[in-house]
Amino acid sequence: MAITLAEEIMLLSLDDESGVPEQRQAAGWAVAGAILLELVLAGRASVEGKYLGLTDRTPTGEPLLDGRMALLDAWLRGREKRRVTDWLTKDRGKAANAAVESLCARGVVVEQQHRALGLFLTRRYPEADSTPEAELRRRLRAVVLDGAAPDERTAGLIALIHAAKLHRLAFPDVPRKQVADRMAEVASGQWAADSVRAAIRNMQGAVAAAAVAASAAS
Repeated sequence: MAITLAEEIMLLSLDDESGVPEQRQAAGWAVAGAILLELVLAGRASVEGKYLGLTDRTPTGEPLLDGRMALLDAWLRGREKRRVTDWLTKDRGKAANAAVESLCARGVVVEQQHRALGLFLTRRYPEADSTPEAELRRRLRAVVLDGAAPDERTAGLIALIHAAKLHRLAFPDVPRKQVADRMAEVASGQWAADSVRAAIRNMQGAVAAAAVAASAAS
């Protein structure tokens, strides 16, 4: 499988040179949502309104997705469905870390360890291979700024970026107002089969609801 939606969101959030993540909390929601959406697109999970379930436990062959699916399976054990937002809340930090580890394994970013004030160990992930991010940004610009029709995956990616309010990460040099309306149009557009559109819509709503709830509680 090509680079996953979750990894693409992490690429947008990591500063290319310093490797420090930006908008860490919002990116975490979007990454966790992207993994679920990827599992839905692969026919492994279902998102129906507020609820999440596994429909097929066959491995996808993608380590990032299969690792999260195994944890999701354990979380769902004894229940057919649970709330999507509960899983996003539980998994967002760990999902983001797993996505970064996957990018390291692919050689897209490299891990560097630093000690802040000589005491606290921190990790940064500067870019080692710029090709995936350059292609990702080209794809986003083609759809959002140039009006190209998106494929299913790109439509889902844009919906999650929009839901988590990561407009600045995707388009750092473009005013948010200039891209937000088009991203909303893509998120709700007729770019995919009905079932895929429903999954994108449900995941977008779940990510947005979880992010708002977290913001209100902080």
